[in-house]
Amino acid sequence: MSGPSTSDLGIPAAPEIPGATHVHSGKVRDLYRLDDGRLLMVASDRISAYDFVLESTIPDKGAVLTQMSLWWFEQLGDLVPNHIVSSDVPEEVRGRAVVCEELAMFPVECVARGYLTGSGLADYRATGEICGVALPAGLVDGSRLPEPIFTPATKAELGDHDENVSYDAVVEVIGSARAAELRDLTLAVYERAEQVARDRGIILADTKLEFGARPDGTVVLADEVLTPDSSRFWPADDWEPGRTQPSFDKQIVRNWLTSAASGWDRASGARPPALPEEVVARPRARYIEAFERLTGQHFTPHQT
Repeated sequence: MSGPSTSDLGIPAAPEIPGATHVHSGKVRDLYRLDDGRLLMVASDRISAYDFVLESTIPDKGAVLTQMSLWWFEQLGDLVPNHIVSSDVPEEVRGRAVVCEELAMFPVECVARGYLTGSGLADYRATGEICGVALPAGLVDGSRLPEPIFTPATKAELGDHDENVSYDAVVEVIGSARAAELRDLTLAVYERAEQVARDRGIILADTKLEFGARPDGTVVLADEVLTPDSSRFWPADDWEPGRTQPSFDKQIVRNWLTSAASGWDRASGARPPALPEEVVARPRARYIEAFERLTGQHFTPHQT
């Protein structure tokens, strides 16, 4: 049984790009095949929440995510190869797209957690574990874990939630050698990035990575990496376990949608309303602040 269509989820038709054929659209990205056979991955300004793509967009979001990913790929180059071929892209998508390799993607969301929050917190409260990893008693929202842990998830169909699974479930799908390789790479990337972020006054609470394989079997880091859409970044000077942490992501949008101000009944199945201008402006500012604090660079939007 197929899942909801892109139009059901509010994903607009992908724009036409000369010399490129549209292949697929996700909640945020559009994928094309170039005439030479390589892939063009475009990060839009779309924002999703509660499995809907919202009517409103966040200006410059696609450029921030693309530029942040490129910076992180450089920081991680000695740990794992990545899928980037070039950032020389058609003018229509300059600054928010990359040319990348086509890989055989592993059907696993590779999640590393160094702090307890989100779905991991819910699992811990219910079982004392996350993905079969037992944790000490007494942890609270925002607690730092004794050591980073690998907590994989299944890749959900478009419109569905990823589901946390055990390491053994990953072994069943891709085999023990590949499972161990992905686990070790995920933790190595997290530990490197956590230290880089910490040195810049930011806590990397958790992150989700995706890997694929080249025809020769080499494992490659793909998609986006260590952005506010795929990771939880918290200001280190505001960290206070026992409460929800302020973050550099779209939590501002989620909070507004579930507030009385939005008038949206999530249980109704109706699409969320458009965001007020002030709600759009705040996550844009947080995304840019995260980029500038992490990279030390000034964010300059590319005009197309």
